[in-house]
Amino acid sequence: MTAAPVRVLIVDDDDLMRAGLRGVLSSDDAIEVVGEAADGRDAIYRTRVLRPEVVLMDVRMPDLDGISATRELLAAFPQTRVVILTTFEEDDYIFGALTAGASGFLLKRTTPEGLVAAVHTIAAGDSLLSPSVTSRVIERAARHTAAGAHDDSGLDELTAREREVLDLIARGLSNSEIAETLVIEESTVKTHVKRVLGKLGVRDRVQAVIFAYETGLTQPGSDTRG
Repeated sequence: MTAAPVRVLIVDDDDLMRAGLRGVLSSDDAIEVVGEAADGRDAIYRTRVLRPEVVLMDVRMPDLDGISATRELLAAFPQTRVVILTTFEEDDYIFGALTAGASGFLLKRTTPEGLVAAVHTIAAGDSLLSPSVTSRVIERAARHTAAGAHDDSGLDELTAREREVLDLIARGLSNSEIAETLVIEESTVKTHVKRVLGKLGVRDRVQAVIFAYETGLTQPGSDTRG
């Protein structure tokens, strides 16, 4: 039985950009663009009516910007996945969007193939950050850690193995890479990841990465894949 296509809502105040995104996504039979919105307020309304699985959200829009819209949208529809799609790489936008609950952050120069793959990745429950965005998240979180103490009580709930898994997630390793590093089955890694997210009370891997760096569990500048 063929799986139902991923339902996507496109949110951008630029008519041509929305049309372009629709054209790219509509080229994939496994994706259905269920609607469009030109600002954050309309995005929340259309999410309520159309119930998309994935929302592609621009940052700078009139009435209600993408970051505020993401926060409000996810408060009302926590199962929806939001991907921030923008031309801006400024730290405040990136960190603001991710702490608002976005599951990914892509730049508008992403290739059509990359955009389609990103939608499927997010719909499958994974998180997504472009390499340049990942480095900014790490740098920003590291500065926050240096600036003051953060509540690390959630770490006490994790087993030693779960801490290892969280550290590797924060370093950008995929489940298969974590399995290879720890010499365990990938299915076991998935179980650990699920438990880590549950114990920390975070919605996805992006939030787990932020937590790991802000609490100092993971330190910038080290890559286990090196």
